Amino acid sequence: MTAVKILYVDDEAMALKYFERLVSPIAPVLTAISVEEGKEMLRTRGAEIAVLVSDQRMPGAHGNELLSYAREHHPAIVRMLTTAYSEMGEAIEAINTGEIYRYITKPWDLESLRADLKNALELAELRNERDSLVREKMLVQQQQLLASRVTQLALVCAGFVRPDYAAGFSVFLDSALRAGCTAPVIDWRKLDHADLMQSEAQRGVAIGQLLAQAHSGLGANAGPSPAQALAALAQALPTQTRAEGERLVVLDRQALTWLLDGPAQEAPTQAQVAWLAWLLWWGQPVQIDKGADGWEVGLGAPAAGRLPDDWMADAIEQIGRSATEH
Repeated sequence: MTAVKILYVDDEAMALKYFERLVSPIAPVLTAISVEEGKEMLRTRGAEIAVLVSDQRMPGAHGNELLSYAREHHPAIVRMLTTAYSEMGEAIEAINTGEIYRYITKPWDLESLRADLKNALELAELRNERDSLVREKMLVQQQQLLASRVTQLALVCAGFVRPDYAAGFSVFLDSALRAGCTAPVIDWRKLDHADLMQSEAQRGVAIGQLLAQAHSGLGANAGPSPAQALAALAQALPTQTRAEGERLVVLDRQALTWLLDGPAQEAPTQAQVAWLAWLLWWGQPVQIDKGADGWEVGLGAPAAGRLPDDWMADAIEQIGRSATEH
């Protein structure tokens, strides 16, 4: 939804009607008669609003409180204050503190009012375009990070655990997709690209070490029964699983997805590698279905046959596409 509307907040009903009549030729106008009503309008229709204009002197709370709220919760909205000449000090303070883009003095000059609002609408459009470009850039970077994590995990599995990792790892990628793998969170205020790459390298080494420890703890795969295998998984994830007949229910989605969508710079734990370690150890077909309160893991599914040569590329594409939809 493109934000194109102007919200005007004033405790005088006549001022609201006058503003709407003057401004509606250049943009749709929403009105509110108090700071609280203005906040509610922002909460429910903030995505529609490009410009917020608020009177300063209102009973109960002043306009700068509303503008401060909008700055915190809807920073893309262009904020303006309308004041009488006697309140100019408050308007200047609001500009200095970054609460508003501009002030409009009362009584309004029609041409100046419309010119200021047109400029504010243009600024809002530029902000939306900038934010859209930033979101697209972030989306690409997050998809790239997801793909990097998939390939990194493949190397870790083959190097730290076992070279015949493909069967278990493909089930891991399928389960992450089924569980709704999301895009990893990256705080670019704290990280630049080099810092992120170093953090991801350290993360990969830590995951590899934990996988090796978990795999060693599971012992050599000497043909355990399905019941024994599920018991081993329940022991590895004691607080995140529940037995249900011949199946085991994984209750926590992140037990299946964290290795791919965990936030950057967050260190892995033994529980977070347990699912992948178990899949590599078991090395046989696994059936995963979404249940009422988790993901049901069943063994004894028919073998899937030889994986196609491009199985990992397909998995990367599907996970990246799914992650951007969540």
